[in-house]
Amino acid sequence: MRDIIIIGGGPAGVSAALTARNRGKRVTIISNGAEQSNLWKAALIENYPGLPNISGEALLRALRGQLAAAGIETVTGRALNALDMRGSFSVSVGPDYYDARALILAVGITQQSGYPGEQEFLGRGVSYCATCDGMLFRGKKVAVVGLNAEAAAEAAFLRSIGCEVTFFDRQRAKAYEIKGADTVTELLADGVPYPVSGVFILRSTIAPGSFLQGLALENGHLVTDAVMKTALDGVYAAGDCTGKPYQIAKAVGQGNTAALAACEYLDKV
Repeated sequence: MRDIIIIGGGPAGVSAALTARNRGKRVTIISNGAEQSNLWKAALIENYPGLPNISGEALLRALRGQLAAAGIETVTGRALNALDMRGSFSVSVGPDYYDARALILAVGITQQSGYPGEQEFLGRGVSYCATCDGMLFRGKKVAVVGLNAEAAAEAAFLRSIGCEVTFFDRQRAKAYEIKGADTVTELLADGVPYPVSGVFILRSTIAPGSFLQGLALENGHLVTDAVMKTALDGVYAAGDCTGKPYQIAKAVGQGNTAALAACEYLDKV
């Protein structure tokens, strides 16, 4: 059992991890690869104190280097969801689970809204992970809504285990609606119906409201108090997912604050 799991390996997440580690906590970061971050694409950052005229790639490489030097465990993968186990949290990454006593969400900008029917049929035909749930649909028709770099490979995996796959990317369709009764029976893609038993929605990130039930949101951002605590005990947030301004300096400061608050929480329970 870890003390803290941090979702996100950008400035907020790394700041939180380093602070928590310095306070003696067992920390794991779960994050996509650095190259998938929007920050990686920034050619020039001119307003971060102490590091003038640095690229986003160089900054992220330096941050990941600090994690390695501090001996902080980093899991590369997409965190799909978290379950509140009443006193601890279990985070799924593909077919694997990681447990911790507290969470810090530093997931960046994740303001995408779900599709009509997505939340209603989550676990009843809607899935975010082909590797995890694919065998449930063996021999059945499924749709893959591919919004990340791994989507084509996951669609190929579903075909390999006997699913009949219809693949949608950003060019093939723009609007989706999931329909059914007790379980999914149909996907509408730009108004065209496709009879399916399952819909795999593969995004690079999961919206906070889908990731963990009970979080408060305002305009797509996580609501926190002054010490970055969310509406759930033991869950904190930092960085762009808490709202504007989307600035590195703010993210680093919030990551530090969230970690200190999480450590204080853990020391009391």
